[in-house]
Amino acid sequence: MADTAVPQFFEQFPMQRVDSASLDAVLAEDAHPLNILFLWGRDCPNCDIAKRAMLLAAERFQWPQVRWLHDNVYDDPAMGTRFGLHGIPAFFVFAGARKLGRITSWPGAQAFVDAVEKQLNQLSIP
Repeated sequence: MADTAVPQFFEQFPMQRVDSASLDAVLAEDAHPLNILFLWGRDCPNCDIAKRAMLLAAERFQWPQVRWLHDNVYDDPAMGTRFGLHGIPAFFVFAGARKLGRITSWPGAQAFVDAVEKQLNQLSIP
C-alpha cells in the first residue's frame, strides 16, 4: 500500500523492500557489510518525521558499505512480532545476518548518523 504523507520517499531514497518471509535470505546474501532495516507504518507521524529528515539530507544517510531495507509492519505484522516492536519507526542494524542493535524512534539526524558511523567504525569498515 502506498505511503500517503511522504509519497515519493522510497523513490527518492531507494531501499530494498523485504518482508518477514524474505528477510533472512536477503541478510544472508552478505552483499554489504552493514544492513539497516527500517520498520515503518503507513500514516505513522513519527515515521514521516524520519522520512522527511532523511530526504532533507539524503547524502548524510547513504554509505557505500550500507544496504537499506524496509518493511511496512502494518502490512506485515509478523515482522513487528519477530522484533518485539512497541513502536515505530524502528531501525535494526545488521552485520550480515547478525543483529548488532536497534535504533528506536527517531533520535534526530545527527544522532542517527553517529550511531551508524559508530557501528561502521567498530566493524573497521572504511
